[in-house]
Amino acid sequence: MYDGHMHTPLCKHAFGEPEEYARRALERGMKGITFTCHSPMPKGWWTRVRMDDEEFVDYVGMVERAAKVFDGQLEIRLGIESDWFPGMEGWLEKLHQRVPMSHVLGSVHFFGPEYMQRFFHQDVTAFQRQYFDHVAESAESGLFDTLAHPDLVKNFHHDCWNLEVIQEEVESALDRIAKTGVAMELNTSGIHKNSGEMNPGPEILRLMSARKIPVVIGSDSHVPSRVGEGFEAAFDSLESAGYSEVSWFIDRTRHTGTIAALRKSLKPELAPQGV
Repeated sequence: MYDGHMHTPLCKHAFGEPEEYARRALERGMKGITFTCHSPMPKGWWTRVRMDDEEFVDYVGMVERAAKVFDGQLEIRLGIESDWFPGMEGWLEKLHQRVPMSHVLGSVHFFGPEYMQRFFHQDVTAFQRQYFDHVAESAESGLFDTLAHPDLVKNFHHDCWNLEVIQEEVESALDRIAKTGVAMELNTSGIHKNSGEMNPGPEILRLMSARKIPVVIGSDSHVPSRVGEGFEAAFDSLESAGYSEVSWFIDRTRHTGTIAALRKSLKPELAPQGV
């Protein structure tokens, strides 16, 4: 089993060195992990939640250092979580070509100040519709292997979230994503957000399964204790939605394993140490 989504302190809101994340992964019986820290973006663009462009080389070095420490024990790979935003495609294309990446996540972080300023006009439902159109556009861009936490917007004014109201737009977005072959993530960290459920929730998972969209599981760990968190519950949700396989990426190539086999490979989840 791989955990394909975790961060480093360079993003300014994660804690713990890569080696600490790796130790947790070993405790969970994982074969490997991929660091996907928040990508640099053009200077001045939502800088408080990501590494600076000048720190990208430091990020690569941190992951390489951990890979050497755990050589022969755990596969540690370099990835990135990049923000999709209209007009930034050229920047991201060049960023992804700087060094070989193993897994490239695409995220529509609707709560970024630039995104909110441009797309939120006090109509929550219209904002949700726009968000899912952008998630589909991110898949169609060809920039990403996996779409991270694809229904993240449900945490914005969660009391206004009603999938039935925007189901036509959601299904249209999923149809578009399915045509691209891009995977979608089941992000276990959603249980700590306003909705209290993983991203995506069970209804969208069923819609994804019906379209045979591949799924990658990621913890989105910002602290070492959350590596592999909730994976057993994620397996349950996926099976309930009709999935029998889970995917992961190595050198940007998708691999698959059966949920039954991957479930057996995990060691029991330990009580979290710290946050």
